[in-house]
Amino acid sequence: MEQARLSELLRQVADGSVSVEDAEVQLKMQPFEDLGFAKLDHHRRLRQGAAEVIYGAGKTPEQILKIAQTFRERGQECVLITRMSREAADTVEAHLPLEYDALSKVGIVGKMPAPDTKGQIVIATGGTSDIPVAEEAALTAEALGNRVLRLYDVGVAGIHRMLAHADELMRAKVIVAIAGMEGALASVIGGLVDCPVIAVPTSVGYGASFGGVSALLSMLNSCASGVSVVNIDNGFGAGYLASMINHIHD
Repeated sequence: MEQARLSELLRQVADGSVSVEDAEVQLKMQPFEDLGFAKLDHHRRLRQGAAEVIYGAGKTPEQILKIAQTFRERGQECVLITRMSREAADTVEAHLPLEYDALSKVGIVGKMPAPDTKGQIVIATGGTSDIPVAEEAALTAEALGNRVLRLYDVGVAGIHRMLAHADELMRAKVIVAIAGMEGALASVIGGLVDCPVIAVPTSVGYGASFGGVSALLSMLNSCASGVSVVNIDNGFGAGYLASMINHIHD
């Protein structure tokens, strides 16, 4: 927001010609910052409760660096970057404090925030091959201020592995169930717990899994109540939605 316009709005609030509520609405609707190749939404945290996230795929390392630098200069302490290449990570790391997870291709610029809600998100995978997607979900949720419990390789091929964690599943406020192949994990968990289950189909599987379409259709057709589905390999979307659910009552 331009400094002159911000000063004028604050004066109007002070003299009573604009209410606090109306001023808040105006602040939420202020324009973006135009870098030429990107338009940065600095008011997203105010408007939606979470700051803008950088989607790294398709962006050059230099573009990612400039966007991250600008967010940091505007006071964003934790900048989340998804689908980030090793090359981009090397470029950003030379200029900014970066934690990079090569498995999930997630980068965190700055300091990971402490959890700001009591509820816990459980991230469960059918197999070890689903962990890259799971870590994208887990790191996204942690960057948004959540406590996360990881339960990996607890799929239905050995269902006793999941049942051994029944207590942790029952205590969760929201569960992200990540699986490829036939995608049965979400339905099994959904039939056991009383919290929302976010299903994430992955592209893990043999030819007839059709790159995750088979798991996607299985999850969409789940007979368990309370199961919702995000797109194939969309760990970020699941982690973000889980955070929104986990923060509702807080």
